[in-house]
Amino acid sequence: MIDVQDLTKHYAGRVAVDRLTFQVEPGQIVGFLGPNGAGKSTTMRILSGYMPPTSGRARVNGHDVFHASLQVRKSIGYMPETAPLYTDMRVKEYLRFRAELKGLTGRALGQRMGEVMDLCMISDVRRRLIGHLSKGYRQRVALADALLHKPPLLILDEPTNGLDPVQIRQVREILQNLKPAHTILLSTHILQEVEAVCDRVLMIHQGRILAHDTPDKLTRQLRAATLVQLELKGEGTHLLNQLESLPNVRKATLDGEDEGWKRISLRVEARQDVREAVMNLASAERWQLREMHRQMPTLEDVFVELVASDRTR
Repeated sequence: MIDVQDLTKHYAGRVAVDRLTFQVEPGQIVGFLGPNGAGKSTTMRILSGYMPPTSGRARVNGHDVFHASLQVRKSIGYMPETAPLYTDMRVKEYLRFRAELKGLTGRALGQRMGEVMDLCMISDVRRRLIGHLSKGYRQRVALADALLHKPPLLILDEPTNGLDPVQIRQVREILQNLKPAHTILLSTHILQEVEAVCDRVLMIHQGRILAHDTPDKLTRQLRAATLVQLELKGEGTHLLNQLESLPNVRKATLDGEDEGWKRISLRVEARQDVREAVMNLASAERWQLREMHRQMPTLEDVFVELVASDRTR
């Protein structure tokens, strides 16, 4: 669906996109992940035909974005971060106007409008002025607009930015319902969103790709440390030192104490499990242990580590 080879974009004095190479398969939701200024929006604008690259090649649905821009645009539903909606139009009027611009007519136009309004859960506000809608509803109107011409590829730039938790859940539900009829490239800096809806993750920083894999494999394969949280009662001022002396424990931290029960966090080397060693130490030292929980690294941990290592190069 998307094939990018050595894509580069230069602005005056800086490189926004630096030799990106990646592929997106049909039917996938791919999270395009990175901090603000990483080059996500620039890449999406190039893929959408809104901006030419400085060098490199990109193909969407088999069409070159530079030499076959019109065919590429027909294959894409693009939703920018701030959708340029006409706030003085009613939802139904706006969608009809946009559908006509995209070549829909007659019965097909009315049928498709009804489908996208139901899919995006905006049928109940179809007669309201867009300017009177909440931001969550406006985002859904913009998504309905992007879906009108049944594009095989959706490019969504920060679709949940500024929404409240309920609205974010609604948008995520809509995105899940779009599979497998649509391939989705989802740009965001919200890592929990990527873990919730994406099949694959493409991490970008300073215009370069840091990693590209499934969320699960990224958290397993990379070096991010795991965390083991304990709640125990034991005597001695060297308790933390004893825990830190265990193999594969980087650091032991006292998080608090309540009626003699100490809350301790152990930072553990990646892909290592020290719980059995902690149990043996607690038994040998006659500590009372009432809780032990292993917390695997999140996608956020992985991303922070990758960015930190990229800055030291």
